[in-house]
Amino acid sequence: MRFSINIPNFGDFADPRNVAKVATAAEQAGWDGLFIWDHVLHRQFQGRPFGDPWMSLTAAALATSRIRLGTLLTPVARYRPQQLARQVATLDQLSGGRVTFAAGLGGPVKDEYASFGDTAEPPVLAERLDEGLGLLGRFWSGEPVSHQGRHYEVRDVALLPATAQQGGPPVWIGGFWPKRAPMRRAARWDGVVPLFESALHGHVPHLAEVRELIEYVNRHRPAGEERPFDFVLGGATPTDAAKARDLIGPLRDAGATWWDERQDQDGPDLDRLAPVLRRVEAGPPVL
Repeated sequence: MRFSINIPNFGDFADPRNVAKVATAAEQAGWDGLFIWDHVLHRQFQGRPFGDPWMSLTAAALATSRIRLGTLLTPVARYRPQQLARQVATLDQLSGGRVTFAAGLGGPVKDEYASFGDTAEPPVLAERLDEGLGLLGRFWSGEPVSHQGRHYEVRDVALLPATAQQGGPPVWIGGFWPKRAPMRRAARWDGVVPLFESALHGHVPHLAEVRELIEYVNRHRPAGEERPFDFVLGGATPTDAAKARDLIGPLRDAGATWWDERQDQDGPDLDRLAPVLRRVEAGPPVL
């Protein structure tokens, strides 16, 4: 199992220099990744500064040499695919192939889409997500792309440079369990980052639900697929090794491959640098 730190892109973490501090501390303390939210608007946190996650990840890449970097997660339907492909490829080149790309519908949908005059209809956004993901993979190859789809059109375009990782970065898909459609989408890619309706952000998910989810996703993976697949779970753990082991050990045994350390979304420390740094410097759980 590998371990990552999860931070929002607002509050203290609107400043890319603070994100770089967290990334440096995470690498030094033995964590394996740093993932940041990708919001332009979240009315629950309105009034706080928001930063661009790709600018912040650029600062993190320049400050580190080992840890994986990415967003958790990017609402692909909110971007133009060519713009997003260029940002991800640039970061992957800069970091030496350390990007993991996580995607989903994003949310809150009314905040992120309708507030700017875009549709807030999940079926339409899901169509744009799937079509956009297909285009991203083709753009990342550096080969010429022509495409005529329901939402996007491309006329013989090659975007260079290609990503440093051949074939593009690993793609994780997020969604709420027990909704099935996002999990079937994830099964076609490289990993799943589930949120649970029964366990809010920062809360450890229930083992029985994790087992059910993993069984469902594995059952829907393409026949004969041999690529590694990640199950990414998250929550807040104590620094006490034995207590953390009791929480995470059973999830690892059930098939989880990453633990994403998070602050309670409703707690006071979610977007504050000092308490997050203290948790980072304490190091990842030991199993």
